[in-house]
Amino acid sequence: MIKGVKKEQLSAKTILSKISDYDIFMYYMPSKNWKINQVTYSPFRNENNPSFLINNKHNDLLFADFSDGSKRGNCFDFVRMLYNISYDSALKLIDKDFGLGILNGEKNLNVHIIKENKRPEEPKVYTFIQAVTRRFTQEELDYWNSYHQSEQDLRANNIYSLQKVYLNRQLFSLKDTDLRFGYLYGNSWKIYRPFVDKKYKWVPNNVPVTTMDGKKDVENCRIAFINKSKKDYMVMKKIYPYCCAVQNEGIGCFSPENVKYLKDNSDVQVLSFDNDEAGVKNSQSITKQFDFEYLNVPKRFLSEGITDWADWAKKYGMDAIEEYLKEKQLL
Repeated sequence: MIKGVKKEQLSAKTILSKISDYDIFMYYMPSKNWKINQVTYSPFRNENNPSFLINNKHNDLLFADFSDGSKRGNCFDFVRMLYNISYDSALKLIDKDFGLGILNGEKNLNVHIIKENKRPEEPKVYTFIQAVTRRFTQEELDYWNSYHQSEQDLRANNIYSLQKVYLNRQLFSLKDTDLRFGYLYGNSWKIYRPFVDKKYKWVPNNVPVTTMDGKKDVENCRIAFINKSKKDYMVMKKIYPYCCAVQNEGIGCFSPENVKYLKDNSDVQVLSFDNDEAGVKNSQSITKQFDFEYLNVPKRFLSEGITDWADWAKKYGMDAIEEYLKEKQLL
């Protein structure tokens, strides 16, 4: 009988059975002065302010470049983008550089690299955000005015224009050309950049997901109208006084305490998320679980790019929304 070694297939799974994703990031990162969950300088360009993060998510290391939304993924995506090669070529390069011998069977494992790159213990990370505010620019005021919000409205809702932002005491990279606003909740900040890639619109953010806008506005009312964002809340409150808002469309916003508060302070709870497929699906799931009702912007507006109340108010005015709410017997 002829015996031999079974040939392995070159794949991400095979590579990670021999070395770790930490080994790969450590080997290919140009600077070795980086730590997991701490912002560092991007390897994709020269920059004065750090904007690159390798973070731990479900025990996997993922990277994100906050100045370029296309640069994000796992360790294999990182090598692929760093060298501008295909995914298969990135696997081959890692196999060759680490001497894994998966392709050619000539194993020459770089033990030194792996021993040196033992993944460190990761302390629990608490995101700390500091912001330096400034006066609103005319461009910023024009943006909010298009949603029928004045400077007085912004200040009443703790919205600020930002000069600088620090994440874990390191300057966070913000482009001067980007509109950027800070939502302040006590000692927590949610940074909002309306025109950047959707993945980074609300980054950084250390506001607890169960935080609600306008919670006290729904005390002892018939109908509590629950919005999915601060902007929608601000628009709808000008039409219907018993409004509040959660942080996003996720079920995590609805803690037992929040649900009990809404139930105790209103006869009916009406949830309003986006009118797209994801928003409707989330609305149906949450309303079913908590016995809420829901009312979204009509789907016919999707073709115009209108998914929420703020968009509708911007294009058609507040009166159009008021008439619709009367039609639905909310007012």
